[in-house]
Amino acid sequence: EVQLVESGGGLVQAGGSLRLSCTVSGFSFDDYAIGWFRQAPGKEREGVSCIANSDGYTVYANSVKGRFTISTDNVKNTVYLQMNSLKPEDTAVYYCAATTRSSWPLLLDTQYDYWGQGTQVTVSS
Repeated sequence: EVQLVESGGGLVQAGGSLRLSCTVSGFSFDDYAIGWFRQAPGKEREGVSCIANSDGYTVYANSVKGRFTISTDNVKNTVYLQMNSLKPEDTAVYYCAATTRSSWPLLLDTQYDYWGQGTQVTVSS
């Protein structure tokens, strides 16, 4: 059974940092790319970042470039999203997802097959 489990969300002040984790099981980690998405109330789900577990190739949305860093630990089957210089507009439920597709930049949610349950990130001003 494929599972993706996010953790690390919480409440932080503007300018602060959080690190999200996405631990996966049930499939060959290196065969997949893992993406992070977010959805704020009343807004569409937005692709934030993606990493290819096979070679570490990464992409970022312009809204987070320079502030967020995605990384992978192939031993722990875990993908991290380090979020620095957080802004109130980063407030959302953050989801990780997995795909075997290779049509980069892989920031569309329709490109993903498996999803985690989400973790809330709230940035106060």
